Amino acid sequence: MIHTWRRFKRIIVGQPLDTAVAHGERIGRLPGLAVFSSDALSSVAYASEEILLVLAPLGALALGYSLPVALAIVGVLWLVVMSYRQVIPAYPHGGGSYTVARENLGRMPGLVTAAGLMVGYTLTVAVSVAAGVAAVVSAFPALAGWRVMLGIVCIGLVALANLRGVRESAAVLSVPTYGFVLSVFAVIGVGAVRWATGTLPGPAPAAEPLALAGVAAPGIGAFIVLRAFTSGCTAMTGVEAIANGVASFKEPRAQNAVATLTMMAAILAVMFLGLTGLAHVLGVVPEAGQTVVSQIARGVVGSGPLYLCVQIFTAVVLLLAANTCFAAFPALSSVLAEDGFMPRQFAHRGDRLVFSNGILILALLASLLILVFRADTHSLIPLYAIGVFLAFTLSQAGMVRRSLRVRDAGWRRTLLVSGVGTAATGTVVVIFAVTKFAQGAWVVMVVVPILLLMFLGIKDHYLRCARALTMVEWSAVAPRHHVAVVPVSGIHRGVAAALTYALSVSRDVRALYIAEHADDGERMEQSWAEWDNGVPLVVLQSPYRSVIGPLLSYVRAVDKEFEDVSGVLVTVVLPEFVPGRWWQHLLHNNTALLIKGALLLQDGKICVSVPYHLS
Repeated sequence: MIHTWRRFKRIIVGQPLDTAVAHGERIGRLPGLAVFSSDALSSVAYASEEILLVLAPLGALALGYSLPVALAIVGVLWLVVMSYRQVIPAYPHGGGSYTVARENLGRMPGLVTAAGLMVGYTLTVAVSVAAGVAAVVSAFPALAGWRVMLGIVCIGLVALANLRGVRESAAVLSVPTYGFVLSVFAVIGVGAVRWATGTLPGPAPAAEPLALAGVAAPGIGAFIVLRAFTSGCTAMTGVEAIANGVASFKEPRAQNAVATLTMMAAILAVMFLGLTGLAHVLGVVPEAGQTVVSQIARGVVGSGPLYLCVQIFTAVVLLLAANTCFAAFPALSSVLAEDGFMPRQFAHRGDRLVFSNGILILALLASLLILVFRADTHSLIPLYAIGVFLAFTLSQAGMVRRSLRVRDAGWRRTLLVSGVGTAATGTVVVIFAVTKFAQGAWVVMVVVPILLLMFLGIKDHYLRCARALTMVEWSAVAPRHHVAVVPVSGIHRGVAAALTYALSVSRDVRALYIAEHADDGERMEQSWAEWDNGVPLVVLQSPYRSVIGPLLSYVRAVDKEFEDVSGVLVTVVLPEFVPGRWWQHLLHNNTALLIKGALLLQDGKICVSVPYHLS
C-alpha cells in the first residue's frame, strides 16, 4: 500500500527536491508578480462591482460617487504600499505584518495580526474562486447549477499546482495573470480613445439593478458612501503577500520584492481606476447573471474576440488568484509554527520544498466556505477585508514604533508614511466594523479571538512538553523487574516470533488469550499445553467480545501485583502479521492498531510490534 501511494504521489506532485537546490526554486520579479500579486490584481474584477452594488440602489446621483470612492481607495493603497516598501528591507526574511507587529508591539498584537491575515487569506481564496466561477457563469449560464462543484475543483487544482513547488506554480500563473492585465489594459485603452473621440456610448437603460437590503433613502447617503468605500477596499487584499514571501525571491531578495510590490501597485491602481471610470461613463450598474467587467467590455469592444479574451482571462486569473494566498498562508503558518503558536508540522517543508501542510489546510477551509456560502461572491465579500486591514494597521503601527526605537537612516520619512498609513487603515477598520457588522463582519470579530485562544493554547502545550521533558534532576534507573505480556489469538508463526522476541528482553513473559466463549478458552489451553513452549498462558473471558478492555484490566492487574516493587516495567509485545498486498489489509481486523492506540494513553506502558510478513 505504501509503495502504491508513493508512486501515485510522485506522479501527481513530482519527484522530491534536494534541500541543497532550494535556492534554485526562488523566483525573479516577473514570476514573482504572477505568484504573489495575482490576488491583488484580479480583485479589480469585482472591487468596482462591489462599489456599484452599494451605490446603485440610490440612483444616478449616488453612482457619481464611484470614481471619488475609487480615488480614495487608491490613496489608501499608496500609503499601505509605501509602508510595505519599508517593511521588506527591514525584515528581509519574510513574516510580513506578523513579524513587524510581534517584534515592535508585542506578542498579542502580533498574534492578532496573524489571526486577521489567516482569516483574510482563507476568505480571499473563497472569494477569488467564487468570482472566477461567476465570470464563467456570465459567459456560460448553463453552468450556474455547478457553481459549488466548479469552485471546489478549482481550489483543488490550485493547491495541486502549489504542492508541486513555487517555480511550477509561477509557470502556471504567468500566462493567465499577464493575459488578464494586458486584456484589461486593452479595454481601458480602447475605452479611453473612444471616450476622447466621442464614440463611446453613454449611459443606457440597463437591467434592473440588484436590490440592496436595508437601503431606503438618500438621507443616509454618507453611510452608504462609506459602505461603498469599504466594499471597494477589497481591491487591496493581497498587497501584503509580497512582504510575507520575501524569502521566495532571488537575491537580492529585498530589492526584487520591493520592485515587484511597486509594479503590482502601479498596475492595480491603473486597472482599478480605469474600470471604475469606464463603468461611470457607460452608466454600468450591477446586473443579475452578468458581471460589471463583462458589461464594460461589451460596451467598449462589443462581443468580439477581445471581449472573449477579457472574459476568459478574467475567469482563469480569478480562479487561480487564490495562488497568492497559497503562497502567503503556508509561509505565515510556518513562521507561527517556528514561534510555537501553530503545530510543528506547519514549519516542515514537503518533498517539493513547499509547506505542504499549510497548503492542504487552506484548501480544505476554503472549500468549506465555498460549500457553506454556495460560491456566492457577494455573501463572502463583507467577511474578509476587515482581517486584512487589521493586519495593515498593526503592521504600520509596528513600523512607527520601530522608527522611534531604531532611528536608522530615513526614519523620519518612515515615521511619517507609517503614521499616516496607520491612521488611514485604522479608520478603514472602524468603518468596516460599523458599516458591515450586520452583513457578516461580526463573524470575523468572533473568529479572530478564537484563533488567538488556539495560538495561546498551542504555545502553552509546547511549553508544558518542554518542562515535562527537561533533563534537570534526571538520573537513569534500571528497572528491577520487567514483565512482557504477549496477547495471542491462536498458535501460529506470528505468535512464535513475538514470543521469541519477548523471551530475549524479559525473564517474565506471559501469553494472554482473551476468549469470547468458555469452550474457546479450554481449547486454547489444551493446544498451548501440547505446544509446550515454556511460556505460561493466561486466559481471560470476555462475554462482551471486547479485546481492549480485558487487556487493559490485565495490565493494571500486573501493576498491582508488583505495587510494592519500585522500577517495574511492563511491555506489551504484539504479534502482527503483514499481508503482501495493500488491499489485503482490508480483509483483516487490524486489532493490533486498536491495541496500540489504547496503550498509548496508558502512563508508563510500552508497546512493541513484532511484524511477521506473509509472502
